[in-house]
Amino acid sequence: MTGIRLLRRALPAAVLLPLALLGGAPPAAAAPADPLHRVAQASERRLATAADVAAVKWATGAPVDDPAREDEVLARGRALAAGAGLDPAVAERVLADQIAASKTVQRALHRRWAVGPASRPATEPGGLAGVRGEIDAADRALVAALAAAAPQRDAPACARRLAVRRTHVALERRLDGLRSRALAQSLASVCPGAGPRAPGVSAPG
Repeated sequence: MTGIRLLRRALPAAVLLPLALLGGAPPAAAAPADPLHRVAQASERRLATAADVAAVKWATGAPVDDPAREDEVLARGRALAAGAGLDPAVAERVLADQIAASKTVQRALHRRWAVGPASRPATEPGGLAGVRGEIDAADRALVAALAAAAPQRDAPACARRLAVRRTHVALERRLDGLRSRALAQSLASVCPGAGPRAPGVSAPG
């Protein structure tokens, strides 16, 4: 069996769909200078904190929803956007999607841990302070990437190109089905006219 066929068997549908747009072949490594690729990378960096946040909340019994933290994240995102020359409303929409995507992963992990004790985190997690520092750094990188990608975000082909870049990142980071779907969710508002953001968001930590 060829390497491409093995890859197709291993990849989730959320990753394979953009591959179909490229004629079914796995994409080559994306150029590091590609602004939309940097947006997808920054989004994945933030999403990667979701498992640690979920572990802390599982250990402490804290709820996934945290409205006060959500307000803090969105307010800081608007301020970062203003300083970067980005429309604060764009930053708010994208960060709201980031929050929703993180919660998607957190809730899925909590369900998994509830029914499968063996899958629970093996070590006692640290507090939220450390992981929140990582999230804040990821938010700064994401807002900067969004500002730098303004021409690409306004282009008619933005959604298609972003889907390809998202697929590159999913392959680079070896994301499973859950995280691939969450990555798509986190990028839903990057391109104008891509559709409404997920409702009912609250901050991941």
